[in-house]
Amino acid sequence: MSKYTTGELAKLCGVTVRTVQYYDTRGILIPSELSEGGRRLYSEEDVKRMKVICFLRELDLPIDAIAQILKEEHPEKVISLLIEQQEHVLSDEISQKQQKLEKLRALKNGLKNRAAFSLESIGDIAKIMEGKKKLKSMRWTMLLTGIPVTALQWFAIIFWIVQGVWWPFVLWVLIAVPWGILVSRYYFRHVKYICPECHAVFKPTLKEAFWANHTPTARKLTCTACGHKGFCVEIWGGDEK
Repeated sequence: MSKYTTGELAKLCGVTVRTVQYYDTRGILIPSELSEGGRRLYSEEDVKRMKVICFLRELDLPIDAIAQILKEEHPEKVISLLIEQQEHVLSDEISQKQQKLEKLRALKNGLKNRAAFSLESIGDIAKIMEGKKKLKSMRWTMLLTGIPVTALQWFAIIFWIVQGVWWPFVLWVLIAVPWGILVSRYYFRHVKYICPECHAVFKPTLKEAFWANHTPTARKLTCTACGHKGFCVEIWGGDEK
């Protein structure tokens, strides 16, 4: 069976010799044996124990707590729970970092498309990014609710052409019109717009927004703050009632 000196153990576990010696004095990593010359020698089991101690120290557990855990009848059960807990913590941290990275990339790409760099432009991009996921989710919800209505429309048209029966089309109109009104109200209640001139966030009237020329991300509106008329960027407006 392999034996390791204090220096070799320190190198294997990525710590200093002083750290190994300190754990020895605290009684949580006692060497398996001493050589004839009085040198401390550590076994494979000692290496495993040292790696466990290093892991627990990375979790910011104090030495006294580590000593108590290692004295338990089944320390592996406690350590397993700590590992599981640390896994959840790290997963949350990774998720948060990923979200920050996505925002930074979006900000970077947004600034590339700006003719002039300004604090206002950064603020606009930040507002757009804040509700981007909610806007996307809302649009998907509208799309999914619209699939049955569209399917009914095609069924009614085909049935009318093939069978000469028109009443399914009338039924579709009676369903589609109220659906369109409800969806439009729902949509415009949850969005706002950023004016490219004064950078104000405003909400147009339902009538103006509904009939305005638009793209997937902007709508040609009149800013209520400065009066500018042009394409304004659409952003999430919150859960207003």
